[in-house]
Amino acid sequence: MSDVVSDPKIKPQAQDTMPGREYEMDPAPDWKPRFPGVGKLDGKVALITGGDSGIGRAVAALFAREGARIAIAYRSESRDAEDTKMIVEDEGSECLTFEGDLGDKSHAAKVVEETVAHYGKLDVVVNNAAQQYIDWPIDEELSEERLDDMLRSNIKSYFHVTQAALKHLKEGATIVNTTSVNAFKGNDSLVGYSTTKGAGLAFSRSIASALADKGIRVNAVAPGPVWTPFIPGSMPPDMVEDFGSGTPLGRAGQPWEIATAFLFLAGPDGSYFTGQTLHPNGGKIVGA
Repeated sequence: MSDVVSDPKIKPQAQDTMPGREYEMDPAPDWKPRFPGVGKLDGKVALITGGDSGIGRAVAALFAREGARIAIAYRSESRDAEDTKMIVEDEGSECLTFEGDLGDKSHAAKVVEETVAHYGKLDVVVNNAAQQYIDWPIDEELSEERLDDMLRSNIKSYFHVTQAALKHLKEGATIVNTTSVNAFKGNDSLVGYSTTKGAGLAFSRSIASALADKGIRVNAVAPGPVWTPFIPGSMPPDMVEDFGSGTPLGRAGQPWEIATAFLFLAGPDGSYFTGQTLHPNGGKIVGA
């Protein structure tokens, strides 16, 4: 298989919802795993939040190919979620779907408990659900409602899902949290989002330290610009056009390219990693 990754031209477009609908994007994000599975997650059960589309969909597809049974949680994008369910099933696995707000602690607990009730265990947690908004100047663009929504989705959901999962995670379990390049370099048009992603990074490092003696590894992935429903869902058409072209590699990442970092950290290849962050960001240099 060629090592060259295609760079489809990203057209100006916008959607009226956050995080956006993958089935409306043009070109469609590329989530498809590139290589045959070798059983890196055989017998594992993985819960992926924000698993309906974007990076979450790519992670679900790749984990399923590597032998995991999947549960995805999403906010309201039911068509995307059903598409992801079919993708997982086409890989020969099984997929549970849960719709609702993970910022609600009781809902997060229900998702975890029903996943464990169905599959009998939980081995991998991927906290990936998030929202973002263009919000500068913050005194005009960042309403209290939007800020609260990002805090619920980008921070509280990580706490709630992890709290509910801890009683089920055994030695050898893994947690992988999605942060962002913006947690490291900041972003003058995504102040609220960048702030929440910085909090997610601190959360990851803190619980990694707390859980190390239990044999539970916790790490993070900090993507750069990636072609997901986030982009048309949060940016005006002129910002969407040729999105990601300013990276050293000259293009946006595709979700499948980010999913491989999650597999490395969740599976046996990452056995000596905890409290760490991988940076699939197209060549942007960021702090540790």
